[in-house]
Amino acid sequence: MERNAERRRLPPLNALRAFEAAARHLNFSRAADELSVTPGAVSQQIQNLEDYVGAALFKRTPKGLLLTDAAQTALPALREAFDRLAEAASMLTAAVDGRRLTLTAAPSFAAKWLVPRLGKFEAQHPQVDVWLSAGLELVDLSTGEVDVAIRYGAGRYPGLEVRRLIGETVIPVISPELAATTPLNDPADLANHVLLHDGSPDPDDSCPDWTMWLAARGLRGIDGARGPRFNQSSLVIEAAVNGRGVALAKRTLAQADLDAGRLIAPLQIATAVDFAYYVVHPKAKGRLPQVKAFINWITAEAEAHEAALQAIDNGAGI
Repeated sequence: MERNAERRRLPPLNALRAFEAAARHLNFSRAADELSVTPGAVSQQIQNLEDYVGAALFKRTPKGLLLTDAAQTALPALREAFDRLAEAASMLTAAVDGRRLTLTAAPSFAAKWLVPRLGKFEAQHPQVDVWLSAGLELVDLSTGEVDVAIRYGAGRYPGLEVRRLIGETVIPVISPELAATTPLNDPADLANHVLLHDGSPDPDDSCPDWTMWLAARGLRGIDGARGPRFNQSSLVIEAAVNGRGVALAKRTLAQADLDAGRLIAPLQIATAVDFAYYVVHPKAKGRLPQVKAFINWITAEAEAHEAALQAIDNGAGI
C-alpha cells in the first residue's frame, strides 16, 4: 500500500522528461527540439514541476541557465530512472517483436545437451537473442518472464503446452584410461571400482541408484552406497570423465562424452526410466515467432538425437 501511494505521488512523466532534457542542454529551446515541442511547452512543464516540488530547479543568469542545488542533487537519479525505463521498454519490445527468447532448463541438460546445440539455432535465426537461465528450481511460467522451459519429469504440467522431446536411460560409464588399468568387463568387476552417484533431485522412482542396479543383477557383495555423490548429473559425468570411478549416468547427458571417446560403456547395459525431457510453455507464448521457431528447431534436434541413439543400439552399441 505504501509503495502504491508513493507511485501515485509521482509527478507527471512529461514534466520529468522536460526537466531532464532542459537540465542536460541547459537550454529550453534545444530541449524543445529534442522533445518535438515548443520552448513554451518546455517552460510550462518545468513550471509545473517546480510547483509540484515547491522549489526552483533553474537559475536564470545573464550567461544562461544553471541548475539549483536541488536539481543537481536529483538529476543523476532521474537520469538513471530514465535509463532503466528505456531498458524495460527495450525488453518489452524485444519480447514482442521476436528478438528475444528466454529459456530455462536444468543445469545439467543445459550444459551437456542444449548449449552445445544452441549455435545451430542462432545461426538459423540470427535475429533472435537467446537468454538462457539454468537452475535446479522450477520457474513459475505463469509470470510471463520466461518463454520456454525444458523440464525433466513425467510430462504432467497443467496449464502449459507440453511436447515430449527425449526419453532417458541410465548406463554405467567409465573413462577409457581407467578401464585400461582397472577392467570393467562384467558387473562383478564393479567391486574393484569407486562408484560415482548421481544425487540430482529428480523424484523418479523408476531411476535406479547403484544399490538398486546391483541388487537387480544379484550382486550382493558390493556396497552400492559407497562412493562420492554429486547433486547434478553433469558433475557425476565429469567425475567419470576424469577417471574418478564408474558413474551410473543419464545417457542423454553422457552421450556427447561417449561419442567423443571421453567415456565408454563397456557393460552395454541400459535401463530405461519413466521420466523424459519435455519442452513446455504457456499457450499464449506459443504465438510468439521466436517461440514457434525454437519449438520446431528443438523438436528436430531431439528427433535427430534419438535417431542417432537408435542407430548406435542397432549396431554394436548399447
